[in-house]
Amino acid sequence: MHVLQLGPYPPPEGGIHRNMLAIREKLRANGDECSIIATAKSSKITPEADVYHPRTAPDLIKLLKNLKYDVLHLHIGGEIPLRVLAFMAICAFFGRGKSVLSFHSGGYAAEKIKTANYFSRDAAVFRLFRKIIAVNPLMIEMFEKFGVKKEKLHQIYPFVLRNPDKSIEIPDKLKSFAAKHQPFLLAVCLLEDTYDLFMQIDALGEILKKMPNAGLMIVGSGSLESELKAAIAAKNYAESILLAGDVEHKFTLHLIEKADILLRTTKFDGDAIAVREALFLGTKVIATDNKMRPDGVDLIPIQDSAALIEKVVELGGEEKAAKIEKLDDESNIEAVLAVYREIVAK
Repeated sequence: MHVLQLGPYPPPEGGIHRNMLAIREKLRANGDECSIIATAKSSKITPEADVYHPRTAPDLIKLLKNLKYDVLHLHIGGEIPLRVLAFMAICAFFGRGKSVLSFHSGGYAAEKIKTANYFSRDAAVFRLFRKIIAVNPLMIEMFEKFGVKKEKLHQIYPFVLRNPDKSIEIPDKLKSFAAKHQPFLLAVCLLEDTYDLFMQIDALGEILKKMPNAGLMIVGSGSLESELKAAIAAKNYAESILLAGDVEHKFTLHLIEKADILLRTTKFDGDAIAVREALFLGTKVIATDNKMRPDGVDLIPIQDSAALIEKVVELGGEEKAAKIEKLDDESNIEAVLAVYREIVAK
């Protein structure tokens, strides 16, 4: 079986990227093939077998036309403007009845659930796909309102829960920062406005008045990097903040495990993989309430700095619970491969 995945390809890393890489890894372990077409610009392109970075729309269409594959799997997140909708329709067309859509955008579902209907433009495109993978129950309800048949829908969470590799050492700069701050606060996200990082930076000033050893590390890259650096440099507590940039996932898992609290302050968010990883590793999570957070997350209202400060002070003063060892869980990826096999068998 040869699966062609389309979606954003790292760097920078993110939840969709890691889902795609986990699927590719599992396919190859099973003796299957997996090619990838990057649909967003990577910050650094490293030549890699069976990974394609088309520069233009015609280049992408040429790949879809000429590559040989048994299943086409498109990953979409965020908003769906007309150009993305057209791209989805093109992928479904070239998928020749063997196309899968993984929809990672929880924010879109929360927005559209009340107005979704069979006759909308979005609905017509969604129904072109042979199978749709939704990452939460709200999405299933939305797709049914769009007229997608129940037998086409599969709810599969887009994450693999793994323990950090104990043979890997975190880079000294990151390890040192984590060790000397208590509580050690960690944000893992893109450096974009959606993640409300300026609020975290400002809130740390108030947190430090009550918890002088607190420190905030932000892992990720994005368009706001320069502005965030400037905002941090302007603070008299700049040494308590580390903008770490892109960090390989193998190191990020160690950081999540070491963190006292993972922060997920978003204005618009779906099911964040970093949140799931933190809960799996026994790390406390403070996240804005998007009505879709898993059990165990401490919720705050969107853009509520006072609530964030209060919750960090409350949780940061508690002892970290002893970690319960858990086995790696790849059941979600196995479920995706089962969808592929169902398509190929027909």
